[in-house]
Amino acid sequence: MTTTLDSKAWPGVDSNLLNPVIKISNLDHFFGTGNTRKQVLFEINLEIQAGEIIIMTGPSGSGKTTLLTLMGGLRSAQAGSLQILNQEINGASKQQLTQLRNNIGYIFQAHNLMSFLTAKQNVRMSLELHDHYLDGDLDQQAIAMLEAVGLGHRVDYFPHDLSGGQKQRVAIARALASRPKIVLADEPTAALDKKSGRDVVELMQTLAKEQGCTILIVTHDNRILDIADRLIYMEDGRLSENTATTKSIS
Repeated sequence: MTTTLDSKAWPGVDSNLLNPVIKISNLDHFFGTGNTRKQVLFEINLEIQAGEIIIMTGPSGSGKTTLLTLMGGLRSAQAGSLQILNQEINGASKQQLTQLRNNIGYIFQAHNLMSFLTAKQNVRMSLELHDHYLDGDLDQQAIAMLEAVGLGHRVDYFPHDLSGGQKQRVAIARALASRPKIVLADEPTAALDKKSGRDVVELMQTLAKEQGCTILIVTHDNRILDIADRLIYMEDGRLSENTATTKSIS
C-alpha cells in the first residue's frame, strides 16, 4: 500500500515534495483494437523524485517515446497506475490532462519552433499559456530566458537565421520559461553535432538544477549519459534500471 503523507501532520512541509513527482505502477499500453491490438508496454514500474535527471535508452521501437508521451499527458493511460505530480492520469479528464501539461516542458528532436515567430516570440508564446505570467512583462521574461541559454544577441532572429544548436537552445528556453516541474526531452541531441549536443544537455542540466525541476531524457546518444543521476533501459516494452551506472544524487 502506498502511503501519502499528510502535510497537516508535518507543519511546514509540502507533501508534494515528499512524494515522487512521477510514480508508475504495473503500467501496460496497447495500440490498435480487436485482432490488430498489440501490447507495446508491459508492467512498467518507475519512481522519479523531484530534481532527478533520468536518461532512458534502448533500441528504436522499444516503447521509449510511447512511455514519454504517456508521462506528458499526450496519450491516455489504459491499464495500471500513472501518477504525475500526485495526480492519477489513468482515467483523467481532458481538462485534468490540460492542467497537467501546464506543469510540463517538452523538448523534441525537431525543435518545433514557429517559423514565422522570432526567438523571443517563440519563448513568449509559452508564457502566454499561463495566466499567472500575464501580469508581468512577457518580452523581458522571454529575453531573460534566452540570455540564460546564451542567445541574448539572437532574440529577434527568426528560426531560419539560427543554427541547429541555436534552434534547440530556443526550444530549451521555451520549455523552461514557465518553470515547469517536469521536463520531458525526446532525442534532444539527435540533429546536433558533438559539441552542440553536449552544450545543449549541459545547459538543460544547469537550468533544471537551478529551477529544481525533474528531467527525463530519451536518447541514443552515449556521449551524454554521464549527466544522468540514473540510467534506465527500455527493450521490447519492458523497463529495467542499470544499477551499475546509477550515480549518487548530490
